[in-house]
Amino acid sequence: MQQTQVKTVIPYFERFMKRFPTIEILAKAPLDEVLHHWTGLGYYARARNLHRTAQQLVADFDGNFPTTVEEIIELPGIGRSTAGAIVSLGLGQRAAILDGNVKRVLSRTHVVEGPITLTSTLNALWQLAEYYTPKNRVADYNQAMMDLGALICTRSRPNCNHCPVTTHCQAYQTDRTSDFPQRKTSKPLPEHNIFVLLLTHQQHVLLQQRPANGIWGNLWSLPECPAPQQIKQWCKKQGWLIEEVTSWPTIRHTFSHFRWHITPIFAVANQRYRMTDDNYIWYNTHKPASIGLAAPIKQLLEQLNIPR
Repeated sequence: MQQTQVKTVIPYFERFMKRFPTIEILAKAPLDEVLHHWTGLGYYARARNLHRTAQQLVADFDGNFPTTVEEIIELPGIGRSTAGAIVSLGLGQRAAILDGNVKRVLSRTHVVEGPITLTSTLNALWQLAEYYTPKNRVADYNQAMMDLGALICTRSRPNCNHCPVTTHCQAYQTDRTSDFPQRKTSKPLPEHNIFVLLLTHQQHVLLQQRPANGIWGNLWSLPECPAPQQIKQWCKKQGWLIEEVTSWPTIRHTFSHFRWHITPIFAVANQRYRMTDDNYIWYNTHKPASIGLAAPIKQLLEQLNIPR
């Protein structure tokens, strides 16, 4: 829910938990199916880390979840703040947290100078988080801090009139709430143009699995290809004969650090070629497989409307 509203995530969560109700079931599930249930949420590394964590828990902890921050942060994808949230909210143990909401509250209350991504700034915020975290009712405190940042001490136009700590908030007292937390000057996102091949044969579409590392890791996508004027020659080198080449409208997809302009090249293959590479499959649009698809690719497949 880093950049997605709770109401959007709830149906995904319910479907995910229905399919993977226990650590053991999640550990045994194929990664493709885990990614399939995650499709549309983004941040796919988190799905892969959940899967890896479940496997590690089964292998090293007999399927039980560890109970200390030190052990939990050794699990894939879990950092100090998440580990603190798990033991404080789940087990009632004293542990500080420092998610985006808490960073905002503390940086305004104490006018913590410096871009929030700097190690020195984070260290200062962690010191404050540790200082304020109580020994008793720690779960209530940590939840209250997250709610305070999410509902009142918001990123823009904070509702200071309803804030319980305005008498202690230095940013409020000096009319500087909009100055904190401080961020580095943002640079324009790099723009990249790519072409993808929508190669079809009857109700099937050729998909390629992306490498585990990198953008859309382990997800199935349309193969990247050259520009339309080169596509027939490029396909011929792959051993594919195609016809009806058409460029579809370019779609834009923004990642955290760059933006893709994706132009789909629609083409029809003269046959469904047998693929010797396991990284390729012919995807049956009439009987969709439970595989992980990047959201833009899923949308493109839905636009095909291939008749039965």
